[in-house]
Amino acid sequence: MNVRDIEIPYEKDRGRRYRFFEILPGAVTWSIFILPFILSFIVPQVVVFITILYILLWFVKSMGLLTRNFQGLSKMEEFKKLDWQAMLGDLQAGEITGSHQVPAWHKENLSRVNKDIKPDDVIHAVFIAAYNETIEVIEPTVQSVIDSEYDMKKVILVLAYEERDGAQAEGPMLELARKYGDKFAHVITSKHPFNPKEVRGKGGNITYAARILQKYLEKENIDPMHVVVTTLDSDNHPDKKYLAALSYIYVVCPDPLYASFQPVVLYTNNIWDVPAPMRVIATGNSFWNTTVSMRPHMIRNFSSHAQGMAALIKTDFWSVRTIVEDGHQFWRTYFRFDGKHEAYPLYIPIYQDAVFSSSYIKTLKMQFIQIRRWAWGASDIAYLVEKGFFTPNKVPKGDLIMKLGRLFEGHISWATAPLILAFGGFIPQLINPLDYSSNQLPVLAGRIQTIAMVGILATLYLSLKTLPPKPARYKRHRTIFMVLQWVLLPVTTILYNACAAINAQTRLMFRRYLDKFDVTDKAIITNENKKVI
Repeated sequence: MNVRDIEIPYEKDRGRRYRFFEILPGAVTWSIFILPFILSFIVPQVVVFITILYILLWFVKSMGLLTRNFQGLSKMEEFKKLDWQAMLGDLQAGEITGSHQVPAWHKENLSRVNKDIKPDDVIHAVFIAAYNETIEVIEPTVQSVIDSEYDMKKVILVLAYEERDGAQAEGPMLELARKYGDKFAHVITSKHPFNPKEVRGKGGNITYAARILQKYLEKENIDPMHVVVTTLDSDNHPDKKYLAALSYIYVVCPDPLYASFQPVVLYTNNIWDVPAPMRVIATGNSFWNTTVSMRPHMIRNFSSHAQGMAALIKTDFWSVRTIVEDGHQFWRTYFRFDGKHEAYPLYIPIYQDAVFSSSYIKTLKMQFIQIRRWAWGASDIAYLVEKGFFTPNKVPKGDLIMKLGRLFEGHISWATAPLILAFGGFIPQLINPLDYSSNQLPVLAGRIQTIAMVGILATLYLSLKTLPPKPARYKRHRTIFMVLQWVLLPVTTILYNACAAINAQTRLMFRRYLDKFDVTDKAIITNENKKVI
């Protein structure tokens, strides 16, 4: 499939078929909410049976997710302890070159190194995208890259900022380029001009910068197959092992042209500073990202991710027509290479900020906007159907159907599961108060949910275990609040996760498209106890 075929159609070009599949997720979600009320009048016993079955299925599923989370955290700790530089040296030499301890899989990988790409050939291009962020927010991100256990003379730093809407990041970006330019192999500063054919989002910004990088590589005669691109937001701090680990997985990948690489995104940078609801949401999101890393078939590009420059060139970089350019890049590459594309987990974290604005109310509002933006990934359902079944391609249809099914089920569950689990048990009783089975349903549901409290306690334990060190400006009682905050979990799950997904799907139904990437504030508290956005 050529590059033009993988583009999202403009709104004016979306016909009835495309619109049907844009409407479908929201229609199914609202049907799931309405049908129990209707069926409770007709066949309440059926509603009771389905509800119990659904709650049991989610109980089993939640236990599985919790197990995966434990495994993911263990894997991540293991990867953070490895000497990636020494293992890269082994790959370069083709044998174990020292006395360092190595995992069994490393010995197997010695024979898997790509003959055309050796570890010493790999060059990293690290993109940092900004809009209105201050130097206090962006500089720690640059510094975290410099602090990596990796040779910075093999790293190209790309500082991508916006011209549109009076964006204020140009000054900080140019200052950081001057301040740290000699630390890197090369620094590119890119000012993305306003383009009315693009959505106001990150995709246009980093795509514009990537084209500048492409020209630089051509000028320096650098093979794009040797270049790995990582995209960071201005608040993203890669772990010091990240670049070396990414180099490793890139050179042992069977064919890196057809791969992207997904680190574990953890929202812990400012976790001690943000309000309690945001801490619960941020921790939950971190757990989900850790869990997904242990389910390779579920991995999609999300937030900070990496992909080879050669693959990006062949896909004409990221989409400039959607605000979810990260997740959409997976599907874009999937169709560009006729289904020959996989996202590989990289069990090394990239630490990000939780939502934190100038006031409590504004923080609550921005958190909803952020999750709604993530939930806008439901717009990819119509894209998959259109490109997969109605555009000439060679994508294996069985694989496509499985991926489409997972995407559809994921977004429907995102919108409906929290509300069904919280209130579904009361609907038959509300409609048929004299029916015995309807009256027993809340009791049975309550007992299952009581048992499920074990999962919440385990989550509480994991949340405390993964917290970064408490800043000196906070006293011991702050840790107590970190425990008590979990009573907010049912509220945040419904008001934010479910309602944001419902909002996104309903907007799709009525063509109220999100055509602007609403940048969420990620304030930090300085050592002087000053809030900086």
